[in-house]
Amino acid sequence: MTREPILNVPAAVVAALAVLMIVHVGMARLTDVDDEHLVWVLAFIPARYVGLAGELPGGPLASWTSFLTHQLVHGDLTHLLINSAWLLVFGSAVARRVGTTRFFLFAAVCGIAGALAFMVVRWGEVVPMVGASGAISGLMAAGFRLLLPTIDNGDFHEMRESPRTVRLATVGECFQSRRMLFAIIAFVVVNFLVAFAAPVLTDAAGIAWEAHLGGFAAGLLLLGVFDLRQPADAIT
Repeated sequence: MTREPILNVPAAVVAALAVLMIVHVGMARLTDVDDEHLVWVLAFIPARYVGLAGELPGGPLASWTSFLTHQLVHGDLTHLLINSAWLLVFGSAVARRVGTTRFFLFAAVCGIAGALAFMVVRWGEVVPMVGASGAISGLMAAGFRLLLPTIDNGDFHEMRESPRTVRLATVGECFQSRRMLFAIIAFVVVNFLVAFAAPVLTDAAGIAWEAHLGGFAAGLLLLGVFDLRQPADAIT
């Protein structure tokens, strides 16, 4: 009898987790001065786009690269572990569905969307944003679109056994479903509560709720562009 592995994690997710951990460990080995400088080079900073790019670490080049590089850096180990846990759960579902290449492209696009949302709300501010939360929020939204039909049909096991045959919920269905509406509203409310409570309850910097919402919206709306459908699903 063949035994299923306890943790059947897609290689793409394992690779993503490894990269995030390697970056974090590598930066932890730097001096405080070098670590702070590198964070500012890699972080997404809205002030770069109002004429201050040349005055900030990384220069004008970082105005382009930071859309991606900010997703590799985390404020502390707790930040990294929380994001890694969510990546493991929702990233695995999406990776099984869309494949390795499209998984990374989709996650990157959601992260970029999160950065754009952060830039719009924090326009011109010298506030560095780091973390893969925007990308992971997008993966969460994508996971909801995959889970909704399986929950309604009672075919949850298909998410693991044949993920590419699971019907993808349309965006319209998501906003008509009470379950999905509850999940969306809960996501928004929790983000606002945590974002504004964190600076009061801890010494940590504020949470980039703007990036979370931007990434979530991108994941919800754009999964279909990256989806790998089986021929039988083409008519749905």
